[in-house]
Amino acid sequence: MYMDEPEDREDLFQEIVLQLWKSYGTFRGESQISTWMYRVAVNSALTFFKKEKRKPDNTRMHDKMDLKDDNDEMHRETQLDYFYKAVQLLNPVEKALIFLFLEGQSHKEISQNLGITEVNARVKLNRTKDKLQEIIKKQGYEF
Repeated sequence: MYMDEPEDREDLFQEIVLQLWKSYGTFRGESQISTWMYRVAVNSALTFFKKEKRKPDNTRMHDKMDLKDDNDEMHRETQLDYFYKAVQLLNPVEKALIFLFLEGQSHKEISQNLGITEVNARVKLNRTKDKLQEIIKKQGYEF
């Protein structure tokens, strides 16, 4: 979700693996290893994103989409396409929130992974969901 191009995703994946390898010695066992790995991965992604100064493609989404397809599968694909393109317009922290939410993590787990309070995670996630809906509406998709 952080990178559009396959090459960029591969670079980010390699950076995450490297950071996990380098920081394994700092794992204190105070949380589940998966929580620690998520935290390292998200922090690595945020750092990578800032380093590369990647900017989302602001091309209007509806210019690339055919909204007149009645097929349910195509409709679902269209919805997903709008969603993923809208996610690319979020800032890195908002992307992390959505990613962790889609992974099925609770507000508590999200807060631990991002190093924020549970209440803050809940508020930020709700605001990010609202922001996604607004982005999608502005780009021409009707729910």
